[in-house]
Amino acid sequence: MGEEPNDARPEPADRIPDGHAPNQDQDQDRHRSPAPPDPRVAPVPEAPPWAPVPPADRAPEPPADRAPEPPGSPGAPATPPPPAQPPATPTLAFGPPPQAPGQASGQPSGQAPGQSAGQQPVHTPGQPPGDPSGAVPVGAGAAAASGYGFPQPGPATAPGYGPPPGYGPPGYGPPGYGPPPPAQPPGPANPAQAAAIALLNLSGLGLGYVLLRQWIGAALCWLATAALLVVALPADVDGVPVGVLVGYGVLLLAAAADGFRRGLRATLRVGAAVRRLALPLALVLLAVPAGGSLAYGAAREEAREEALLARLTAADERVKSGQGLLFDRAEPLYRLALATYQELGTKHAGSRAGKLVPARLDAYYAQLSAPYDKKDFCKAVAPLKHLRGLPGTVDKDLLGARPAKTDEPLAESLYGCGTAALGVQTAEPPAEKSLNELLDTFPQSPQATRVEPAVREAIKTRSAAVDGGAVPCGTVVELRALRSSVDALPDATFAGASRETAAAVEKGDFACGTSQFRSKEFDDAATTMTQFAKDYPNSPKAAHARSIAIAAEIADEEPEAGKSLPPAKAPGGARMVMVVSNDGPGSVELLYTGPTTGKITLNACATCTKYPSSVFLDPKKVKACTGPASKYPKATLLLPAGNYHFLQKRAGTSTSTGGDTKISKTKIEPNYSYTNCLYVTSGF
Repeated sequence: MGEEPNDARPEPADRIPDGHAPNQDQDQDRHRSPAPPDPRVAPVPEAPPWAPVPPADRAPEPPADRAPEPPGSPGAPATPPPPAQPPATPTLAFGPPPQAPGQASGQPSGQAPGQSAGQQPVHTPGQPPGDPSGAVPVGAGAAAASGYGFPQPGPATAPGYGPPPGYGPPGYGPPGYGPPPPAQPPGPANPAQAAAIALLNLSGLGLGYVLLRQWIGAALCWLATAALLVVALPADVDGVPVGVLVGYGVLLLAAAADGFRRGLRATLRVGAAVRRLALPLALVLLAVPAGGSLAYGAAREEAREEALLARLTAADERVKSGQGLLFDRAEPLYRLALATYQELGTKHAGSRAGKLVPARLDAYYAQLSAPYDKKDFCKAVAPLKHLRGLPGTVDKDLLGARPAKTDEPLAESLYGCGTAALGVQTAEPPAEKSLNELLDTFPQSPQATRVEPAVREAIKTRSAAVDGGAVPCGTVVELRALRSSVDALPDATFAGASRETAAAVEKGDFACGTSQFRSKEFDDAATTMTQFAKDYPNSPKAAHARSIAIAAEIADEEPEAGKSLPPAKAPGGARMVMVVSNDGPGSVELLYTGPTTGKITLNACATCTKYPSSVFLDPKKVKACTGPASKYPKATLLLPAGNYHFLQKRAGTSTSTGGDTKISKTKIEPNYSYTNCLYVTSGF
């Protein structure tokens, strides 16, 4: 068998893993068939491809009497025989022997050449599989299992000689030395696992990356989800920008695709229970984004509801702010509120705010109809017309039957406002505007049939006030306004009322003039009666009005002349002649009043001049009208006996001032004739 090394101890053959003593002569080993492996000893792991090639004198050779068998034959070894290991420093390694890369499942790596594929190591009961019976002593030689907890055999090597520590395949030598361990080969494709990881990533929580221990990808998912939450919360009406949602969705899809790719052949470092629960958990976690979307949608819907309620409140405030204002000033506020009501009631009818719109419209109609309820008809017309015309601007279905309910109040308001304005000169709107609108808008309404009787009643009332009223002039102003309104109404219906009004106005004008004369308002009486005579020249009272105007003009200069109204008819009896001559420059108008009233106009005297006068000269010594009678323009008056007041009004010339007046008083007695010479003095 050969000599044993001095430092080796003899061991039974059944304690040697490869069936022969360590350090045996290599020549003898070439001519021996390999002994069958001991099932109690763990097989020596196969050296990786990158392991150093041992020296030529240490490389094992196949037996000379045995030809190499082709791979796959029953007698061929499953793997090439491991190269001989160089002497190494004894190293303690604990744990089971490493499995050779590429070793088939169920095939022991230590199967000796020539051992059939169906042979299995014998397992002793009560002993762990692969554990050889008995302990392998330190220094048992190269046949000892490498890395199995015992120092490697070999002769002692002087310092500085031999291979460096860690020389050989992985598992040999101290930690930190030698080549890196081989990469884990990819496992078989596992679509279910890949789908589970993809779905876990699709949840937005990055749990697929967590299972793969890809912490960077998981962190990116976490950051993206956190950023989305920062942008989205708190939920508002506008929601998340579309760009953010698209970006986040693309990121999730990319994470899911990447997780599927990585997890298809990955070996997860988790237990079988976790792997079994991964797919159901992924499906369950898909509810996270779905539930988050639903929750966010609900929060956004609540924010939308709050925003719509806020808009409704703002519209209510606009309506409330219009209280107490004239409708023309409040109408812009009402229009804005109505626009909000319409949008909420049509585009957001299902919202909480939209469901409140009908009640708001009822309140709106009630507020704008308040003047009608207070019987303030003229003030109620504008808002009621606004309410009735809303179907032209607001959705008809939203308004319902509300506009139709304003017909009766509007007709009543037009009637009340129009009849109240009859005879009111400063009425706004004037009576004819309201009444014509009533007749045009509601011609068949009960209010329209009441207009004509109301107008006649107004005429009758004011006509009676003219006859016995204390202020006929005020009544005649009303009658004039009433006549203007009646004349603007349809002729077919109000022709008779128009004639009645005209007669009442004529009577009122005369009554006003006489009232002014009696009240010593002579200037106003003269103006009124003069205008009456012009307006009604065919009136039986025209002559009397002219007499009153003349008497009022004289009385304005001499109040005594206005003690009583001139008589409507001149007295009968004898009349005395009075010849009046003009001995002065310019024409002259002579007004007189007494038992009879009138006036005459004398032409200018072409050759007449002013008479000198002074404070020391007696006017009776002035010799006026002493020339030939044909020199002076003359006029003859036939006057009943009585006291008369005269007023001469001389027109202006180059030598006289226009508007010069002179008052005189004369008593006319029966059976006498009189002359009256009119002249002008210079004042010096």
